[in-house]
Order: sequence, then structure tokens, then C-alpha cells
Amino acid sequence: MTDAERDLRRLMPSGDPSAVADLLPTGRLVSTREDEEGAAPVLWLSDGPAPLGLWEELHRAHPRSGLWPLLLAPLRAGDEEFRPWGTGELSRLYAGEPDWYDPAAVLRTGWEYSTSVETDGEELDPEEVSELGRSVAPFLDGWPGVAPATAVGPAGDPAADPDGAARALARELLAGDAQLRIGLVAAGSGAEALTVCGWSGPANHEEDIAKVSAVLLDWERRYGTRLVQVGFAELELSVAAPPGDGQAALRVAAEHFALCPDNVFQGTRTGTLTEYAPRLVGAAQWSFWWD
Repeated sequence: MTDAERDLRRLMPSGDPSAVADLLPTGRLVSTREDEEGAAPVLWLSDGPAPLGLWEELHRAHPRSGLWPLLLAPLRAGDEEFRPWGTGELSRLYAGEPDWYDPAAVLRTGWEYSTSVETDGEELDPEEVSELGRSVAPFLDGWPGVAPATAVGPAGDPAADPDGAARALARELLAGDAQLRIGLVAAGSGAEALTVCGWSGPANHEEDIAKVSAVLLDWERRYGTRLVQVGFAELELSVAAPPGDGQAALRVAAEHFALCPDNVFQGTRTGTLTEYAPRLVGAAQWSFWWD
């Protein structure tokens, strides 16, 4: 048994690491910061940049290996410690399980939290209320609910190929950043991998990463998304069934805002859904960033 296979068996005792062990460059296991000595690791991390084509091979082998591949980015380019991955800045202390949560309820709560105006018992500031209204227009009456399946494109169309879209995005991301590393997590999908490895990128917005995983699992089903790349507080998803027109895109934009309000508040010039939504029409990639 090779060192790589021995490491992977610690990561995934019930899987078949032999399906991928011979493909891997040198690497090491990473545990969460609160794990005691001898505790099961949560991530295998390559020592150097991901070779071209490796993510796709690992992705194809996932049904057999049980190990989901991630392209991993550091906090800053050129970071020798490769935070948070190389430094083990991962935590499952506050993590539940994705199946504990209703994704629609998670999104509703996120919307309500991000659109509330704190008054401290004083009268509402008309200017602040007006600015928030501009941000969430046309949904001035509150959370519009998740987009209906009929409004989000060919989610049930056999021509939509989520796995092919994921591999295409992996190639594109690696072409744009040759310093990305490979990570492997014992998980059924990228959405679940975030909870399994204890990623804490949205900690300032949401402590329980399992809620984010629950939403991403729902998006996998409805929009054919796949998680391909993870950074310190960033996610890159491939999308096989994006919204096909502006009206559908507004509903999807509301979901993005509910999960990651910084995408809208800080990721657009005007801080509005109406500016953010058009970029989702036909988009093969969704990006998220939490401050």
C-alpha cells in the first residue's frame, strides 16, 4: 500500500482510495483546529499546485472513491502557509448536518436578517428604509420564496450536464490560476464537503456551515450546480441550468442575496438586485464571497 493510499484510507475508511491514490502528487492530511491527536483528518491537501486535468480525473473517480475533489485557493496569492488549508484553520465546532435544515427556510431567514433595519426603539430612518428598498426591489413585500422549477431553465433537460459543466469550469479556473491546489474530502458532493471539512468562510454571516451546505445541495438539484473551487471565504460553482431570462434571474438573485448578501451589497456598484440579476442569465459559473 502506498503512502497516499494509506492516508486516504484514514480520510475515507469505507471508500476505495485505490481508485485515486496513484493519480495524486505528494500531499498530506489536514485536521480541524480542535481535533485531538489521532483524530480522523478531514482533508487531503496536495503539497503543490494541481496538475492540469487532475481535478477532472478525480471527479470521474468520485463514485468509486467517495472522495470529492476541490480546487483550493489561499487567502492571498503567494501565501506560503496556504491559509486556511495548510494551517488547518477549519472547524466543525458549530456545524450541524445539512439534512437538519430546510433550504427554503434557511434562505427565508437569511433574507429577513439581511433586510431588517435595526431601530433601537427609535423611529425608522426614511433614507435607510428607502436605500434598502432600492437594494431588494422588486421584492418590496418581503421574501419572494425560492424560484419555481419552471423559472430557472432546463433543470430537467437531459441536455444539461452538471458533471460536464463542473469539469469545464475546473479547466477554466486552473488556466486562470496555476497555483490552485487539490483537496480531497470524504463527501457525497461538494456541497456536503464544506461541512465535512469544517470550512468557515461565511463565519461572520453564518456560523453553522451545514446551513450553507443545505442550500447548495438544493441548488445541485434545481440548477445543476457543482462546487469546484473554495477559497478563504469564496466559492466557485459550475451551473448547468442557469436562469434563461431576466425575470427568472431576479428570483435566483434573491436566493443569492439571502445566502450571501455581500454579493449584492459589495459586489455591485449600486448594491441592488436589479444590477446583480442580469449577470446570472445563462451564466455557467456562480461566485460567492463573504466579508
